[in-house]
Amino acid sequence: MTKPRDQLVKTQTPDGTAAEAWRLLCDLVLDNERRRQVSDAVGLSFGRLRVLRRVAARSMPIGELAASVGVDPPNMTSVVDDLESLGLVRRQPHPTDRRAKLVVPTPRGQQLAKQANAVMSTPPTGLAELGGGDLAALVRILRSVASAEPAAPGPPY
Repeated sequence: MTKPRDQLVKTQTPDGTAAEAWRLLCDLVLDNERRRQVSDAVGLSFGRLRVLRRVAARSMPIGELAASVGVDPPNMTSVVDDLESLGLVRRQPHPTDRRAKLVVPTPRGQQLAKQANAVMSTPPTGLAELGGGDLAALVRILRSVASAEPAAPGPPY
């Protein structure tokens, strides 16, 4: 017999601690000032930068790229057009599918993605100030949580 969804949630988090932890993580990652900082540092909107970082991590067709960031392929075509006009990506024939084009980073695009990754990888002050034991425990916990979720291709944000 299966339990109703609300009973499952109550069984898993009787005091709401998991929900609070998730809200705090979302606030820290998604609402962090870091998005503005990285956009200012490289001169691209965060959305375009997210696409560039994915392509820099692994060249892929537009359809796959669109799915990896959760947008429709026609919208992704527009984003790729913009990045291409800036000299950050280029389209090239797919090696095994004559109908498709791969989006690949240019050297300038790779460099901008590397610069963005450096900004994004700098931990917030509060995290950097944690002691070694706390950081090790946090990494262990986050790895455990992440391993239970399906992996998305490329950088998460």
